[in-house]
Amino acid sequence: MSPRTLVAIAIAATTLVSLEVGNAMSDPKNAADAVSNAAQSSPGAGSSGATGASPSASAMGSSGQEAQGFYGLSTSTLEGKPVDLSQYRGKVALVVNVASKCGLTPQYEGLEKLHEELAGQGFTVLGFPSNDFGAQEPGSAEEIRQFCSATYGVTFPMFEKMPVKGPEKSAIYQFLTQGYEEPTWNFTKYLISKDGTVLERFDPRTTPEDPELRARITEALAS
Repeated sequence: MSPRTLVAIAIAATTLVSLEVGNAMSDPKNAADAVSNAAQSSPGAGSSGATGASPSASAMGSSGQEAQGFYGLSTSTLEGKPVDLSQYRGKVALVVNVASKCGLTPQYEGLEKLHEELAGQGFTVLGFPSNDFGAQEPGSAEEIRQFCSATYGVTFPMFEKMPVKGPEKSAIYQFLTQGYEEPTWNFTKYLISKDGTVLERFDPRTTPEDPELRARITEALAS
């Protein structure tokens, strides 16, 4: 075959390929398929594409459904009865890990006064006994209840004794400490918004009368 013939064949083949490519690009169906395939393969397409979980999504209630913030969690009362924290949704809460034999135990009095003062405005103190620091909450549930009631007249909700730090900490404190430091001692405080978001952490020595604490509570109640 002569060189001239080979050149002619090559030109014809190139022309045919160009026509096929042009037809494919102008075909609306092909274009739609390309867009669809790109959308399906995109990492951001749909909720399943998310690679991280928010604190609310990572905390699970007893039903196994995704919890909605702090108020999506479940625990037990001091007497051992199951309770859903959803009953406090819509309120501002101050979560405190309490202890009966601590130098800061007199804060119970201020916490009760704060609870009584602001309860009518949608506020509550939530007490979580813990024996994690200095073994200063060694008593049984009955002993804790008796001590709190007789000594400080506590009426705010109290829950089961639980670990609040380290690898064994409860689901409650796993949630609270996702974005904040763990309790460093008894009476560490976490302020919770009406929708269950952790707003701020307060040091154990921050008293219930502290102006900054009270200002943040007032701000949360107004929001």
